[in-house]
Amino acid sequence: MSTRHTDTDALREQVRARYAAAATKVTSGDCGCGQPADCGCDSGCCGGVATAEVPGFGAELYAALDRDQLPDTALLASLGCDNPTAVAELHEGETVLDLGSGGGIDVLLSAKRVGPSGKAYGLDMTEEMLALARRNAAEAGAGNVKFLKGQIEAIPLPAQAVEDRLSPADRAERGAWVGCIAGALSKGEYEAGLAAVGFVGVSVAFTHQVGDGLHSAIIKATKPTDTGQANGVSASAGHAVLPLASQPGCC
Repeated sequence: MSTRHTDTDALREQVRARYAAAATKVTSGDCGCGQPADCGCDSGCCGGVATAEVPGFGAELYAALDRDQLPDTALLASLGCDNPTAVAELHEGETVLDLGSGGGIDVLLSAKRVGPSGKAYGLDMTEEMLALARRNAAEAGAGNVKFLKGQIEAIPLPAQAVEDRLSPADRAERGAWVGCIAGALSKGEYEAGLAAVGFVGVSVAFTHQVGDGLHSAIIKATKPTDTGQANGVSASAGHAVLPLASQPGCC
């Protein structure tokens, strides 16, 4: 084994041990200074500011409304430096993966946003954190979450599990052509196809589930227009005007 690998493994073990200790403090009900775990371990308790050794310092990054939806132990185990759910545009039916999920705060909040037809995965390498996260999920009644043990460099999920997971063959098996299901495009295919032909502001928003992995959606996009004429298309006042076909034909 090379020195570099040895150093990487040692660093990973140091991080794992630190997070394991944080999870243990939460589950033991003692912050390590003789006070209850929910004391916050701030200057009025242990005499110092919150650090990575002390649970809970990341919870302040979340809105009170979000915090109120979570088990106390999920908040106490929050060791993050940011709130990804504040900027993630999650929609009903989507699949989410949180890398380094810890006590599960982001997974649980994401699970609420993607709804019962969606799925929220949490990946962590620390057994103690995984045990705490699973307990938090059970307390929150979150049935659409799953916590996995692993490393970010080798995520234990099949390829495309968090992206469009149905192949064209899968979609053909799940519905009929008449029902506008069998030939439907995936979310990623819609977005890529519209962008490829020049559309901007592409939005594919799921409305409801119509089958396993299949959803109705509202699709929006804008096609910028040029002044003048190009390829038989004239533009006036910012709107494209298409010429009439010279011969009748099928739609």
